[in-house]
Amino acid sequence: MGFPISLVVEDEDATAAAAEPAFDWLRAVDARFSPFRADSEVSRLDRGELAPHELSAELTEVLDLCEEYRVATGGAFDVRLPGRGLDPCAMVKGWAVQRAAELLTDRGAKKLCLNAGGDVAATGGPWRVGVRHPERADRLCTVLEITDGAVATSARYERGDHILDGRTGRPATGLLSLTVVAPSLTEADATATAAFAMGAEGVAWAAGRAGCEVFAVDAEQRVFRTAGLRVAAA
Repeated sequence: MGFPISLVVEDEDATAAAAEPAFDWLRAVDARFSPFRADSEVSRLDRGELAPHELSAELTEVLDLCEEYRVATGGAFDVRLPGRGLDPCAMVKGWAVQRAAELLTDRGAKKLCLNAGGDVAATGGPWRVGVRHPERADRLCTVLEITDGAVATSARYERGDHILDGRTGRPATGLLSLTVVAPSLTEADATATAAFAMGAEGVAWAAGRAGCEVFAVDAEQRVFRTAGLRVAAA
């Protein structure tokens, strides 16, 4: 899936074997959804080898979510950009990791933190989650506190201008970083990416979504945060 994944489970009776179904799921998701694998379901659909009625329930769910966010952002979030192949990775990551966390809780884990490339799904906190400074890798902008929920950040500092505004096809540059806290990583990650694609207007859009709290830094280094954001005590 192109990013490191780490897991902390603090239940006394938890065993390493309990985590295997979650990691098996993530490996299966990589095989099915990667646009970089010629034999994946996503690649086969993009080549026209699959009809809509032949798609798995999971891919149908992901594509429905993608369409929901495309409509909600007026086209800024779009996994079918002109001149590019179908690439639902911006939706798949949070969705898949959230499912992995649920597999763990279904097997009895009550206190866990699953970190996927800096995006976090957690239960049984409090957990402290640092938000990296968008221009200084050795500094944090803030440290958030979550009990049961998720944190996701979209930014330019790791992969450059990789998030495109689907309305223009050009890189989104109005923000340096945008972090969303939400009940699930599906929502947190998709909202962060979609809002970042919208540029400066995405901050208010993300803040207006039910259950979402936002921390953002725009291109002029101005900081925005919603009133309900829980910042960890020093």
